[in-house]
Parts: sequence; C-alpha cells; structure tokens
Amino acid sequence: MNDADVSQQIQQMVRFIRQEAEEKANEISVSAEEEFNIEKLQLVEAEKRKIRQEYDRKQKQVDVRKKIDYSMQLNASRIKVLQAQDDLVNSMKDAAIQELLRVAEDSKTYKKLLKDLISLLRLKEPSVLLRCREADVELVESVLDEAKQEYAKKAQVHSPTVNVDNHVYLPPPPKDSNSHGLSCSGGVVLASQDGKIVCENTLDARLEVVFRQKLPEVRPATFSLGSLNLIL
Repeated sequence: MNDADVSQQIQQMVRFIRQEAEEKANEISVSAEEEFNIEKLQLVEAEKRKIRQEYDRKQKQVDVRKKIDYSMQLNASRIKVLQAQDDLVNSMKDAAIQELLRVAEDSKTYKKLLKDLISLLRLKEPSVLLRCREADVELVESVLDEAKQEYAKKAQVHSPTVNVDNHVYLPPPPKDSNSHGLSCSGGVVLASQDGKIVCENTLDARLEVVFRQKLPEVRPATFSLGSLNLIL
C-alpha cells in the first residue's frame, strides 16, 4: 500500500468520524431542544396554574367581600325598617293617649266607664282601698254603691267595704301633649287593705295592656317585606 492509498484511507476515516460527530451533535442538539421545550412547557403550565390559583383566590375574596357588604347593607336596612316601625308604632300609641284624654271630657260616658273599671270581682275582697284622680272623687263616689251592689249580686256575697283614698290621689291628667311628668288619663286603682293584691285599672294601664297584646299584630302590619326590598 503506497502513501496515496494510506492518505485516502485516512481521509475516509476522518470523513466518517466527522460525519458521526455531526450526527451525534445533531442528536444532542435535537434532544436538548426537546428537553428545553418540555421544560419550558412545564414552566409555562406551572405559571398558568399559579395564575389560575391566584385568580381563584382573589375571586373568592371578592365574592366574600360582596357577601359581607350585602349582609351589612341588609342589616342596616333592617335596622332602618325596625326604627321606622318603632317610630310609627310610638306615634300610634301617642295618638291613642291623646284620645284617652278626651274620654273624661264626656262625663256621662266617663261615669259609666268608671263604674265598669271598679272591678271588685277581680279582687274578691271584703274590704277594698280605691284610689282615683282628685278630680274624679265625686264621680267615683256617685257610682260606688252601684258597683258594690253589682259585685255582691254576681259573687253572691255581702256588699264589700270600699274606702276611697282621700289622702293619696292618682296623678292629674297631662296639661298638654308635651308634658313629661307623671300623669293619669283616668280610671282607678283597687287594692286589698293589706296591699298584697292590686288591680290597676287606669285608662293608661289598660291601654298599655292592650298595646302589648296587639303589638305582635300591629308591628308586621306597619311594614311588609316589600318595604325592605324597596330600601335595598
């Protein structure tokens, strides 16, 4: 084998080695690019998940905030409705009190009412202490005998002793609608002699009893649920 043949073989070997090296380099390059793309895709997906999670977290915060704001507005509106109810109910009560003041102005009607308010049957005591307004003493005494006789007939007992208290009177009627002191629109207070049994039959007490009994019916009637929706 001469030098030319040797040189040719060497060149062929060089080309073969170079070709293998280039192919290997291409394989490495392709593999590296594929790994890079896979890793890049994984990083992108991971960032997308983070972004979605962050978005979901913030969306939940917004939803919670909305619910809290709505609840606060609803509670505030309910308080407004309840306050409006109280104002209306109190105005109705004030109007009723003003009407009570007119009852005593009609002496004939008030006289009959006083007899009915001297409810001796509720005490069933042989001796009773009666208190009234100083202005009503004469009117009370004029119906006292009739009230005692009615009681004795209904209870089938002897007519009781009823002492009108001439030392301690019920408060007088209010001078005007702006009066804030103690006052009484009329009626009587009955008590056993030992003071253990008391029957408060003033017009004001009767109004208070009726008002408490009817309040559950009156309050819902003043405002419907639609009123709350209108406020909202």
